[in-house]
Amino acid sequence: MSETDGGLRADKWLWYARFFKTRSLAGKVCQAGKLRLSGQGVVKPHTKVRVGDVLTFPQARHIRVVKVLALAERRGPASEAQALYEDLKPPDAESRLPRGTPSATEKVALREPGAGRPTKRERRDLDRLRETE
Repeated sequence: MSETDGGLRADKWLWYARFFKTRSLAGKVCQAGKLRLSGQGVVKPHTKVRVGDVLTFPQARHIRVVKVLALAERRGPASEAQALYEDLKPPDAESRLPRGTPSATEKVALREPGAGRPTKRERRDLDRLRETE
């Protein structure tokens, strides 16, 4: 019985579909609980993915929602990988996750571009500013 009869490991499928550069990166996404399989959280990379499942996961700064159309036997070229899934929510500018930008309530000390590293006195002033939050 081949691996594709009863499903394929989630980390392998994500790697085969070329969403992640390495299988270990795909496994880390699963272990961190960032992968959702048909609405249910997945924390184990060996969870089986079957045809028809909907996967939701972060990739770079986008949230990807894909439907599994096929299971692969190997990690082939990109054209083969794109045939494995249907992109239900293609990444666009609005779906980008926010970068580590401070919110409106956070206090940020501004420095002139090219001013170099803060001095010890400036660093203490910055620490005092952050402690008052």
